[in-house]
Amino acid sequence: MEELFEQLAFSINPLYESVIDDILQNGHSVIDGFLEENLVHSLRTDLLKKYEDDCFKKAAIGNRTNETIKKGIRGDFILWIDEHTTDYSQRLFLERINDLVVYLNKTCFLGILRKEFHYAVYPEGKFYKRHLDVFENDDRRKLSVVCNLNEDDWLPEHGGELVLYLEGATGEVPKTVYPFPGRAVVFESRVLEHEVKAAIRQRLSITGWLKTR
Repeated sequence: MEELFEQLAFSINPLYESVIDDILQNGHSVIDGFLEENLVHSLRTDLLKKYEDDCFKKAAIGNRTNETIKKGIRGDFILWIDEHTTDYSQRLFLERINDLVVYLNKTCFLGILRKEFHYAVYPEGKFYKRHLDVFENDDRRKLSVVCNLNEDDWLPEHGGELVLYLEGATGEVPKTVYPFPGRAVVFESRVLEHEVKAAIRQRLSITGWLKTR
């Protein structure tokens, strides 16, 4: 009876449907306004306070059980978000992600069971070279998600773009996605190589993965 009620209560979400269509056709989706302006501001304030309080650590290469710091590959600083956090803005963010996950699992049967996210700060001039979001000893990442928290006055000339390396009819096609505030990018972790270019100012985001089993 409960299962029948859930089926009847389900309604089509046009935004999520467009995300699904984009991923099926192109392996990625760019979603402007995925995070509302007030939530972006609240998350950015929280991030910057924790960064000033020295809560972040230098990002490493590899998964969380096998990490190596390599400054020539990535230069960001990160702070993992606790799934059980009591922070108001972080809770709102995780609820937004959970809403997306429930929809994806119901419509696409992706089997997403876990998620992990962290704040990321790229100081001026720092970058993350081209890579794939899976590891030899861990291939559970299904979808990668990047949510940008930069200031409202961010312009293309500030840099910090995410470059996705897509497969086109005549070969590889790089796609540039600028990190405008509130914009999210969702892409297949096991398929799309990508990189973060250096910016001329501090670049802020939440980055994470939707994982199976």
